[in-house]
Amino acid sequence: MLAAVAGVVMIPGPALAHVTVNPDTVEAGGYAKLAFRVPNERDDASTTRVEVVFPQDNPLGHASVKPVPGWTSTVTMKKLAEPIVSGDSEITEVVSSIVWKGGTIGAGEFQEFEVSAGRLPPGEAALAFKALQTYSSGEVVRWIELPGADGTEPESPAPMLTVAPPEAANAGAGAAESPADAAEDTAAEGTAAEDAGGGEPAGQAEAVAAQDPGARWLAGAGLAAGLLALGVAILRRRPTGAVPQTSTTEAAAAPEEPAKARR
Repeated sequence: MLAAVAGVVMIPGPALAHVTVNPDTVEAGGYAKLAFRVPNERDDASTTRVEVVFPQDNPLGHASVKPVPGWTSTVTMKKLAEPIVSGDSEITEVVSSIVWKGGTIGAGEFQEFEVSAGRLPPGEAALAFKALQTYSSGEVVRWIELPGADGTEPESPAPMLTVAPPEAANAGAGAAESPADAAEDTAAEGTAAEDAGGGEPAGQAEAVAAQDPGARWLAGAGLAAGLLALGVAILRRRPTGAVPQTSTTEAAAAPEEPAKARR
């Protein structure tokens, strides 16, 4: 329970993954929330220190850290020899690295360290966040190797972040819904519309009628026939030879006869 409260999560198996950054694709030109996921890959030692080195070929001028219970963080900035323009502002220093220490990640566990960083490059780019993972045994694992020219992953890969235009960055979210899910959503919307309108989805019948002149003519003819039948029925039910009765309104409007004089 204490591990869950501190944000440390158990993972099955002794060594399943390396240090990664999530999400691995973000939109160009803005700011992003990044989570560096650090698994402990040793059965006989705990992770006690994590350092993430920020890219210097595409430097970022800002980074703020989300607190992690039991860990302290230090953001190191680096002054630039010449200012650079980032968005609408000019920056004179960039993020060099972030170090987390003081806590522990035990065997079979991982920890996520969240950062808000930017401004990201305005165009397509691949950012490498090299990571150093220190164990309680004194061992330092360097996750610093870049992908090969053919895209193959090295033995100790650095966390890689792809910066893409908005369309490409959001493509994953659009493709997440399967055709079956889309069909279920459409059916649910239709049911909701029927419940709200008491029948067909709102506006559907009107739209069909507006698009089909024949349907409008038939609807008008049906209405006229119904009114004619109603009139015939009323005339047939009216009694013959009955003395018309004076309505209350007519009685109230008729002049009174003068009272007869008394003899």
